[in-house]
Amino acid sequence: MRPRTLRTALATLTAGLAAAGCLTAAAPATAAAPAAAQGRPPANACSPAVSLTGFTDALDKTTYDGAYVGNLSALAPDRRGSLAALSDRSSLFRLDARTLRPRGVVTLADESGAALDAEGLVADLPHSRLRSSGGTPTGTYLVSSETEPSVRRYSGTGELLGRLPVPDDLRTAPEGRGRANGSFEGLTLLPGGRTLLASMEYPLDGDPADLVRIQSWQRTRHGDFRLGAQYTYRTDPGLGVSEVTAAPDGRLLVLERGFTAGVGNTVRLQLADRPGRGTVLHKRLLADLADCPALGATAEQPQPNPLLDNFEGMAVTGRSGGRLEVLVVSDDNQNAVQTTRFLRLRVRA
Repeated sequence: MRPRTLRTALATLTAGLAAAGCLTAAAPATAAAPAAAQGRPPANACSPAVSLTGFTDALDKTTYDGAYVGNLSALAPDRRGSLAALSDRSSLFRLDARTLRPRGVVTLADESGAALDAEGLVADLPHSRLRSSGGTPTGTYLVSSETEPSVRRYSGTGELLGRLPVPDDLRTAPEGRGRANGSFEGLTLLPGGRTLLASMEYPLDGDPADLVRIQSWQRTRHGDFRLGAQYTYRTDPGLGVSEVTAAPDGRLLVLERGFTAGVGNTVRLQLADRPGRGTVLHKRLLADLADCPALGATAEQPQPNPLLDNFEGMAVTGRSGGRLEVLVVSDDNQNAVQTTRFLRLRVRA
């Protein structure tokens, strides 16, 4: 969904990116934990629960192997030493986990060979039975598209392997009540790998203006997914859900986003219940990213904070000092006044 953003990385990125000239450093990595222990806000605090440890625009308006490295809508920790990054223009990039430099790209397509409006990404590595020629697991990727909407499975080489069922009610109108360009925006797998979730970006036709649906699937013993429970989540006024990512304890980090012409983006990081205890997911605000320090970031269009852009992708990449390391990326929409920007956050959930 426009506006949009994305990217991902592992918790060990800070030193490597700074050394590679890719990351604008914020503060020593050890600063946040002692401050939290003493009840003080962490260094470069966005809120008492969230601090910004750096950002990078190094991939903005770049290309790799003929593919535009932008329009990023999702991130997923991949095989050891690499990250998967999804472009909503059907490119799936493999990034070096330390430097974020692209190391590979494949093109995805639907059953007819057409491009996807690809929005959500899960690297389903532990459960793949596919093997490379060398006998090692290659992994598969679950990719959501908001066109129908759909969730498809792909091999590491981009081969379409299958498609998950979707409730009729969630389909884009007139087949269902889904809003065009406003359906499956986020995709995540809960710890343990048995429950997959896809979040709608905006309400269904006829639902309250602040209510979005989150659909689940349960993995069968054969490794396939069958439809599971559906949950509801309430957004802040005027915002939609641009990403949902499972924390290690199964609770959900939810990125809410909006845009106002002449004002800029609103981006808020929320923490929601672990799905499974009732169908309503309650939340609490972790941070409004407009309250983060700018750290020298610049914007090509009006923004409440020049650090802000169309943030759309997010991944939990590790732990540090009792906090989660979270990487957030923006979708530049291949637009001159938007930026492909990665933020590295430290989150006390």
